[in-house]
Amino acid sequence: MKLGKIYAHGKHAIAQATKYAPHAILKVFKDAKDADIAQISLFKLLHQYEDFVSTLEITPKTALVLLAGIEDPHNIGAIIRTAAAFGVAGVLMPEVGQAPVSDAVLKVSAGMAFRVPLVLIGGYQQILSDLKKRGFTIAALDQKGKTNLADASFDTPHVFVFGNEGEGIPNAIKPLLDTSLAIPMDARAESLNVAAAAAVTLFAWSTSK
Repeated sequence: MKLGKIYAHGKHAIAQATKYAPHAILKVFKDAKDADIAQISLFKLLHQYEDFVSTLEITPKTALVLLAGIEDPHNIGAIIRTAAAFGVAGVLMPEVGQAPVSDAVLKVSAGMAFRVPLVLIGGYQQILSDLKKRGFTIAALDQKGKTNLADASFDTPHVFVFGNEGEGIPNAIKPLLDTSLAIPMDARAESLNVAAAAAVTLFAWSTSK
């Protein structure tokens, strides 16, 4: 993922950036249509994993989201927005094999990309192994998952893994999973869009006892 410059469009997004990530703003200016635009430094916006996890307060109700090979920036932006809405502590994003944070991601996130930490990670194995040692349960969303989401227990810290739109969870992650979750659906539907699946899953987690 290239850590260059991207742009946030609109007063709302810029207000979120100014309040929650002012360190990442390089410049604010108006375009030809007299609309506000902020130039954002990805290097300053994205967190490094080691720095993030060293200050993370881990409780049984802590959740992280891992985006594992998602290609559509609109899905990424929507999942970031959902993660912020339901109190997720951070969104983990791999450096390669994943659509980067872009203008479109910021726009679809409705400014929430400035409110929930976006954490840059390298290989899956090292990161997930470290989180398991810290007490996290690694759970992937899979339409053939072993556990029905409605029956899942969320009494430990969780990492929710959302995979590629077409191929699903990367093979490199599967041996590290503690469980796989399936969303119960009507027989007329085969699956949900990954962003919709994330919304259903994080709602279920946030409202669990």
